[in-house]
This record gives sequence, structure tokens and C-alpha cells, in this order.
Amino acid sequence: MPIYKAPVEDALFLLNDVFQINRYNNLPGFADATPDLIEAVLGEAAKLSEEVMQPLNRSGDAEGCTRHDDGRVTTPKGFKDAYRQYADGGWMGISAPAEFGGQGLPETMTIVVNEIMAAANMALTMYPGLTQGAIAAILIHGTPEQKAAYLPKMIEGRWTGTMNLTEPHCGTDLGLLRTKAVKLADGAYKITGTKIFISAGEHDLSDNIVHLVLARIEGAPAGIRGTTLFIVPKFLLNADGTLGARNAVSCGSIEEKMGIHGNATCVMNYDGATGFLIGQENRGINAMFTMMNEARLAVGMQGLAISEVAYQNAVAYAKERLQGRALAAPQFPDKPADPIIVHPDVRRMLMEMRAFNEGARALVVWTALQGDVEHRSPDEKARQAAADHMGLLTPVIKGVLTDQGFANAVMAQQVYGGHGYISEHGMEQFVRDARIAMIYEGANGVQAMDLVGRKLPRDGGRALQAFFGEVQGFIKDNGSDAMKPFVGPLGAALGLLQQATMWLMQNAMTKPDNAGAAATDYMHLLGRVAIGYMWCRMAAVAQAKLANGADQRMSAKLVTARFYMDRMLPDTAVHLARIQSGAASTMELPVEAF
Repeated sequence: MPIYKAPVEDALFLLNDVFQINRYNNLPGFADATPDLIEAVLGEAAKLSEEVMQPLNRSGDAEGCTRHDDGRVTTPKGFKDAYRQYADGGWMGISAPAEFGGQGLPETMTIVVNEIMAAANMALTMYPGLTQGAIAAILIHGTPEQKAAYLPKMIEGRWTGTMNLTEPHCGTDLGLLRTKAVKLADGAYKITGTKIFISAGEHDLSDNIVHLVLARIEGAPAGIRGTTLFIVPKFLLNADGTLGARNAVSCGSIEEKMGIHGNATCVMNYDGATGFLIGQENRGINAMFTMMNEARLAVGMQGLAISEVAYQNAVAYAKERLQGRALAAPQFPDKPADPIIVHPDVRRMLMEMRAFNEGARALVVWTALQGDVEHRSPDEKARQAAADHMGLLTPVIKGVLTDQGFANAVMAQQVYGGHGYISEHGMEQFVRDARIAMIYEGANGVQAMDLVGRKLPRDGGRALQAFFGEVQGFIKDNGSDAMKPFVGPLGAALGLLQQATMWLMQNAMTKPDNAGAAATDYMHLLGRVAIGYMWCRMAAVAQAKLANGADQRMSAKLVTARFYMDRMLPDTAVHLARIQSGAASTMELPVEAF
């Protein structure tokens, strides 16, 4: 059976030591996030995840969700009780405003907690995860009346939320959507159309489901500029806010899919359902992107979460599985064979997963803190810099962390050998569950194109130049002999990233295919450098703590940091070579030759 232990100590190291969350105490909510409170919150999240959610992961996958003849959907055994414990614990509203029943803590706390819970049971935590995205959209774009009507019950967990974008004929290109909205005399709309791939679209965990639906008002302009966002609740509300009549929205079927079987991924039919405008007419994509940005960070975190739990199980197996002898000499001569963790190639796999997980977690926490600055700081300049950071690194986090998270799940499966292919050990479920994160909320190729085509040139490249400046400043300020094994490789990799950027500037304008062919490699090159920067920051803190008598966990940090610099950061040279090869061989074959 799979195991899981929440990485609370590593999260505390990042929050308290590396990024010093107390430095942000001038921002709303941060002063309440004392070290004791943070430790208590993460400890309780670990307890719920390890004791309640994780034991349901495999059984939920095996059972899946069931659609009944009347359109109802029931979730796997145990999910309803686990969700109730989640809601009763106030987890939905950790970072939501107190005026609507939330706790008002930094959004960073929600991101860290969500990693812990997603690693324990990704399918289950998607139900509240989608709700948190819907809450964010209503907070920013809803009217005061909409906020009062929906937010308290969503934050309480009594109601959940979804996002409805994709249709059978359109996914990424939402300008092609056909779902129609007809305005009524009372200001409401009738919504008609079909949406597919709707996570948590119908289920038995909550009393109401608040769907956020992208549709086109009759007569609206063609394309993406003619889309509008609507609130379409499963149950309409009475004047006093209580649940009223059932709306004309239903689950037509549950998708038969590769993984996340415990989450109800639905075909949703809107048959003249009553909807209410949220935001402005024909500005739906702007409102929806509030959810999309939240969702992309959350999905990147899912890639990390699956990588972490897969790694933990691979380590446990590698310590127990006896196979062969160490190359130099037997390490356990009293046993018939050595455990496979003594073999360098097994160590290679384990170290690659470990170095990625700890570096990626730092990247997520760093970026989450910038998100809090963007939304909470009174300083306009600080908000702008934080927004630049979020714009630049959100596609990187989504794309790189889910690509590598899936690769790491496969690598962890490989550590098990044939046993990894057998359901009993749980590794094949991690592989199946991890795969979706590379696809939904914008496929990773789209993330790469968004990065190269939109985020790099925006505002004259201001965000990227700020990133370059920060990394260069750190390298300059940390040139001691002890730090050279870390900042030296980082500086070299940063130089390769700058070369790649210059190559794109010189070659993509005249031939756009060069940008398209380079996009994924550029995204991963930037990701490797960003995680390398995180490792340098962690190494500097680890060295200082060791000098002050810290335990040997900090020694392990330094060894892992060296591994990243020695064995993983050199991938940047390969990415640069691919980028500089251009698009010729990629695009040369005529279509009929395929």
C-alpha cells in the first residue's frame, strides 16, 4: 500500500528561514501568520491528509464516481465524510476575507496546504480546489449582491464551484465557443449549450454547485472578444438566500478517463438554464482569467504534489527491496543481497526527484508570496513588480512542474521495476493521475507559447529583466568560497538563458515559427534556472544554519543542492542548442509526408 508523510518541515524551512514570511507583516493577514500558527496549520493539514485523505486515494480510484439515471452523481465511498471534515475544519477559507467567513491568512498558506492535500488525494482535493478558484473570481468580479449571496456558503464549504470553458469543438481557442446566452426582461440570461471536461461538475459533496460558465450573448462580436462570464447555480436562490428551484443544468455523462477517477469529470448540459452576468458583457475571458491564473498555479502545484508522494514511495521501496550487490563491496553482508538504494542508478533517480521536489516547492512558495504582494500591498510599485513576477513565472510553474512531475512519477514507478506496473503498490495510479496536469488549464505547449509570445515581450521585457537582475544580484552578493559550487553553475546557466533570449529577439520576429519551435525548450530552460536560483537561496540559508549548529537536515540540503548543480542544471545547455537550431527541420516536411 502507498504511504505519504506531509513535508511539513521543508515547508516551514521555506516559509520561516528562506523567504522569512515575517518580513511581509506589513501586509494584511501576514501579522496573524505567526510561526506558531503556521506550524499548527500545517500540522493539522498533515493530519487530515495522512489519516483521512490518503487512505481513500486508492479505493477512490478503483471505485470512481457513479452517474445515476436521474442525473445524480455519487462520489466514491468515504469522500463525502472526508470533504465534510475538510469543510468543517475551515480549510476552504484559509485565505478568504474575514467579512465573508474566511480566515484572511496569506494565499501562500493555502498554496502550501493544497500541496499537502493534493499529494494525499489529488482527485478529492480537486473539488475544493475548483471552488477556491470560483471564490477568487466572484471576489474580484462579482457585484456586492453576488458576493453576499454566494461567498459565505462557498467559503464555508456548504456550496462548491466550477469553471465551464471547454466545448466539444473548442478547447484552447475559446473564441470558437457556441454556448448561447439570451438576455431576459429581468436582467437574467438563459444559457444553452454543452460543456465538456468539467471537473467536479456534479457530485454529492455539497448542497449547491455554483458554475461559472463562459458563453456568448446573442449578437456579440465573433471570437474571444464576444465572450461573457455567467454565474449559473445548480439550485436557484430564493429571495432570502435559501435554495430554491433546480436550475436547468445537468450532468449528461461522466467522462471515462485515464486517471483522477475519484473526481467527477462531467459533460454538462445547459438547457435554457438561468444565469447571471458576472463582470462586464463581452469581457468574460478577462474575468475567467482570474480563475485560470489561480488554477494554473494550483495545477503546477499538483505536478509537484504527485512527484513528492511518488518519490516518498520510491524511497521506501528502494530501502527495502533486496537486489544484487553494491558495485564496490556488499553493504549488507548479513543479507542475501543489498537493498537497491545502494546502486548509483537508483540513487540517480531518487536524487533527481528529490532535487526537483525541494527546488520546485521553493519556486511555488516564492511565487505565491509575490501573489500576496500583488493583491495585498499598498505600494503600487511593489504590486507592479509582483504582478510582473506572476505573469512571467505562472506559465513556467504550470508547464515545467507538471511535465517534470509526470516524468518523476514514471521514474518512481521505474524504481519499483515490475512491481511498479502492478496496481497494488499504487505507482501506476500516480502516473495516471499526474498525466492530466500537463493537459488541463491550458496544455503545456500553450503555456510555453504564452510565455514566449506574450510574457517575454510584455512591457519591453520588464519582467524578465527584473528576474535577470535579481539572480545576478544574488550571485554578486554571494561570492564566498563556500557558495561558489552553487552560484558558479547558476551564473553559467543564467548566461545560457540570456543567450536564448537574445536569439529569440533576433530570430523570432522575422520568422514566428522559430518562437513556436523554441517555446517548450525556453520554458524548461527558464524553469531550470529559476529552480537553480531557489537552490542557491536554500544553500545560503543551510550554510548559515549549519554554522549555528543546525541538525544534519541542512547537510542533506547542501548535498541535494550540489546534485542539482552537477546533474540537472547542465540540461540548460541542451535546451539552448535546441532553441538555436531554429524551426527549419521542425517545419520542413509537407503535411502530406506525415
